[in-house]
Amino acid sequence: MARTEKSVQNQKWGDNVNIAYFLLPKYCVTYLYDDQSFRQGLEKMRYHGYTAIPVINRQGQYVGTISEGDFLWQLFPDGKHSCPKNQKDLEKRCIRDLLREDHYPPVRITVSMEELVNSAMNQNFTPVVDDLGNFVGIITRRDVIRHLAENCEEKESEADYLKIV
Repeated sequence: MARTEKSVQNQKWGDNVNIAYFLLPKYCVTYLYDDQSFRQGLEKMRYHGYTAIPVINRQGQYVGTISEGDFLWQLFPDGKHSCPKNQKDLEKRCIRDLLREDHYPPVRITVSMEELVNSAMNQNFTPVVDDLGNFVGIITRRDVIRHLAENCEEKESEADYLKIV
């Protein structure tokens, strides 16, 4: 690769990365509404095979993420191996009743790569919101790791090139 092409690529993949490049937009993401029932949420999670799903309100704002563990804790609320709650009780529960505070905190679309990496270390995906708190999509841990690996390989290649020159 020519040196000028390399410098252009470093601008694209360097420290000042626009995270919108990694964004899986809202229309491609499975999400729940906070007013959906326990049953609806569990069915959607099971159907898609996910362990966690973003939750938004009807105005499109991100309100949290629900995980399979959140559902399980509702089935056995006392933490023991007692009988689970009955189906009618669970049908009355809304997804918003199951959400935990600060579980899968979102990042703004303007977040730095360093902050995105820190977020990705703690969760499988990072919800992304705009300045008004509207859910715009997610960034997966896999995409962050892929970027870091490619960036590392590029820096090693450039270092090897400079040794030769």
